[in-house]
Amino acid sequence: MKKITMKDVADKAGVSKSTVSQYINNRYEYMAPATKERIENAIEELGYVPNYVAKSLKQKKTATIGVIVANMLHSFTTEIIRVIEDTCNQNDFHIFVCNADDNPEKEQAYITMLMAKQVDGLIIFPTMGNRELYKQLKKAQFPVVFIDRKVEPVLFPTFMLDNDKTSELAVERFIKRGRTKICLVGQSIESGITPRIERIGGYKKALFHNGLHVNEKWIITGDSDGINQQLQSLWQDEEARPNAFFAINGMAALNLLLFLKEHSIHIPEDVSVITMDDSPFLAASSPAITVVAQPNSQMGIDTANMMIGLIGNPELKKEYQVFRYPPTLIERESV
Repeated sequence: MKKITMKDVADKAGVSKSTVSQYINNRYEYMAPATKERIENAIEELGYVPNYVAKSLKQKKTATIGVIVANMLHSFTTEIIRVIEDTCNQNDFHIFVCNADDNPEKEQAYITMLMAKQVDGLIIFPTMGNRELYKQLKKAQFPVVFIDRKVEPVLFPTFMLDNDKTSELAVERFIKRGRTKICLVGQSIESGITPRIERIGGYKKALFHNGLHVNEKWIITGDSDGINQQLQSLWQDEEARPNAFFAINGMAALNLLLFLKEHSIHIPEDVSVITMDDSPFLAASSPAITVVAQPNSQMGIDTANMMIGLIGNPELKKEYQVFRYPPTLIERESV
């Protein structure tokens, strides 16, 4: 069978090889949509696999796995990595860990680099910005597992939390304590990061199911400065002040707790607080903060075992499912 080359794709799409190269490397910000579509269709029809993917598949197994995280600063991420490393080590695999900083270009560069090193598979906390590259990996039947975030269509096994249930647990705990003015605080949702969007959706559903109105002013998202500015504005309006806060990730929780401390807003006398993802500082703070925790250890073990299983299975399945895990409410003193 004739090997399909980049020139074949270029000829079929009616473009230059350099244009195809730009597309493959996700440098198509200024590429006409019609050109991008022709290249995509040509790759699909011809079954073209980029050289670095094909080269990696031809090499012998190296007993190494690449792990690309979206943000190393999250305690959830570091805990998951530790469990993945332990599980891989027990099975005679070693891991390379790379931090993409939620940057699709960095993620792409790390994928290329790790495959050049002939890793046997990739575990990715996806940035949501490299769908075409993910499709190429799928077409090449390269072992990939996603964790924490879902990418549509579902190309690889995906392990993540039941985020709707997360928000439901928090909202219903507040209501049980008589707190119905519930404000959600989270980091930016502009890049479409699945857990944040799903937790906001779950928050709205939980309010609706409990007969409460969704006040858009009580949904605060952004970077650290943006969160602080929105909290400032909200707190200046005494009638609009919430009496409960749900921080949907660790960095948002830190921003929230700093704001409350700086403004001498007392927990739980003035406001109740629940955050996502447990950590020692939340348990040791005064008062200790109630959290909705993820089963980090089990998620890490299952992710690593799935990856090891895929590496050992030459007949990779074409369809995969999203594995969801139930969250747990850890009650402390902040509600």
